[in-house]
Amino acid sequence: MMQTLQQLNDGLLLGYQRVNIAAQLTEFPVNLFELADTLEVLDLSNNQLSSLPANFADLHQLKILFLSNNLFDHLPAVLGQCPNLEMIGFKANQIRSVPDSAIPKQTRWLILTDNQIEQLPDSLGQCYRLEKLALAGNRLTSLPASMANCHQLALIRLSANQLTDLPEWLFQLPNLAWLAFAGNAFSHVEHCDNTRVPTVPLRQFSLGQLLGQGASGLIYQAGHHAGNSNISHFSSDVDIAIKLFKGMITSDGYPADELDCCLTAGEHPNLINVVAQINQPDQLGLVMQLIPPSFGNLGLPPSLQTCSRDTFEPQTVFTWQRITYIASQMADILAHLHQNGISHGDLYAHNIMINQDDYVLFGDFGAASNLKQFTPQRRQLIQAIEVRAFGYLVDDMLNLIDNPDTSQATMLRQVVQDCLLDDVSSRPCFNTLLPRIASIA
Repeated sequence: MMQTLQQLNDGLLLGYQRVNIAAQLTEFPVNLFELADTLEVLDLSNNQLSSLPANFADLHQLKILFLSNNLFDHLPAVLGQCPNLEMIGFKANQIRSVPDSAIPKQTRWLILTDNQIEQLPDSLGQCYRLEKLALAGNRLTSLPASMANCHQLALIRLSANQLTDLPEWLFQLPNLAWLAFAGNAFSHVEHCDNTRVPTVPLRQFSLGQLLGQGASGLIYQAGHHAGNSNISHFSSDVDIAIKLFKGMITSDGYPADELDCCLTAGEHPNLINVVAQINQPDQLGLVMQLIPPSFGNLGLPPSLQTCSRDTFEPQTVFTWQRITYIASQMADILAHLHQNGISHGDLYAHNIMINQDDYVLFGDFGAASNLKQFTPQRRQLIQAIEVRAFGYLVDDMLNLIDNPDTSQATMLRQVVQDCLLDDVSSRPCFNTLLPRIASIA
């Protein structure tokens, strides 16, 4: 819920724990300090702020701060003095420098997407609780070696930077489960030239209802104008959807890399079927099967509290049969993807579509990475990172199981334990997991 500057100045927000004001602010509203004893979440995104007051840390209860889409050219050093601040979002500013003292040691979630950062401070390695780190769309050529100490790190977005390789310590982080790195010097695709599906012009379609939008693009229901022999079997206006990518860069990376990964992934019964691509200088897009309305999301995105773990609708309950069926489909999809040299990077329940029979449809390659440039050994380690994400998915469903005492639930818990092994190289691969899960069924 949005509040107004007038409400703040009139004292109507006293006692508030959350404040969200977007009013083209050029100066920090000093009356916010009157809320210092209660304010925990402050969102001043979409303003024109470029600095914070020297006494900002007087907001001593503050846990979460969003200042995206402002005009900061550096991360304010005063943030490091905030005693309880653990989630920081400065997406889409003009940040070039991150002072050594600017990141509180208790930080769990740091969002610096779409800035101009060339170097991160060594002090980042002291953030012992750091769990989620979004760095896509910057100018990084390397990561601080001290980050090898960030043992809680579960998700890192490195896409669309200038990295020349991935550091070895990244593959030794015990909790890392979601890794995205497309669009770097060693992996970027300038122009997707994949010919698996035909290329068609956008003008051959009429866009209908907006079905959804994500970090990388907008998805529309679409109609196909008759007469295009390439995809002639799509003749009505109710059976296709078109994803149009936004601009040159998204929070997950470059559209050309997502298009490349989606097409390189190939065909699978549980992957959303791609039938054509739009590959124009001014617009990239995917023409896909329209997901039937009988499908819905398996889970909900992580909350501010859960940070990197999914949430579910209240009263959600799973049986061991449901968990096993969903898990077997997902393991099969992921084995297929890694066989084709693609790491999905965003394996979450909220990205999985299911119908009432628990049939899975999976897609959204916004955080995917192409592994063709890596050795088999490195590919295996990247797969092991995604295996941990799979373990979290099964674990999240097991936490909501109706009967936790069955032998099947015990076997599923053993699968989870093996997927979550701290030693990355000791985890099973998806081809090994498939028969294990089938034996439970």
